[in-house]
Amino acid sequence: MASDTSIPDDIADAEPQVRVRHLNKRDLNRTWEFIKAVFREVNRSTVEYQRPKSKKRFLEVFEEKGIEQLLFVIRTGGKERIVGYAECALAIIGTDNWMNERYFRARDMRPLFVEELAVDPEFQGRGLGTFVLEQLEHLAKLRGCTHLVLEVAENNENALKFYRGRAFTKLDAAIFLAKKVVSDPEILPPRRLKRREPRRVKASPSVTAPVDPKETPPEG
Repeated sequence: MASDTSIPDDIADAEPQVRVRHLNKRDLNRTWEFIKAVFREVNRSTVEYQRPKSKKRFLEVFEEKGIEQLLFVIRTGGKERIVGYAECALAIIGTDNWMNERYFRARDMRPLFVEELAVDPEFQGRGLGTFVLEQLEHLAKLRGCTHLVLEVAENNENALKFYRGRAFTKLDAAIFLAKKVVSDPEILPPRRLKRREPRRVKASPSVTAPVDPKETPPEG
């Protein structure tokens, strides 16, 4: 008797079709879980926490104007599965962003800022990341931009290799430096006390009877 167990579409299809659409409100919770899962390993080894820092901030971004949020999805088991996410804006966003707009103006650059780019690790190496970048570059052309600008941790070697292989070059960006400060500790180290000396018994002072003046011999 044959089994009627259904095979998920993304497993049955060796070349699943990825569709792009804009993020909507009902996508927020599962998209947040997707982003957290993708960046979990990266955030264990980078100095600067990869965005978004919190779900609260992620939900705020959805309400902000001028930010585009794109989902890359496939059909699996009759349901939609998120395999990629991209977030971009024409202007620098967020109060915690260190980018300097004058840097780009002075170089006649009109960037599309890529605030977030996440790809499901199960689909890396299959052309999904390239598709995401092509979609962002397509948006940049439609918006009159001249460059895609994004941030990546310098020790995220896989990401750097991916971007450099697609003609991204490093800008004049900040690098986190650290120097160990050698100083005395606030708390002194343990100290061994001296050996206890044996207690000495003091001798009782001798009592001398007063001398009677009459018994004192005359001088001379």
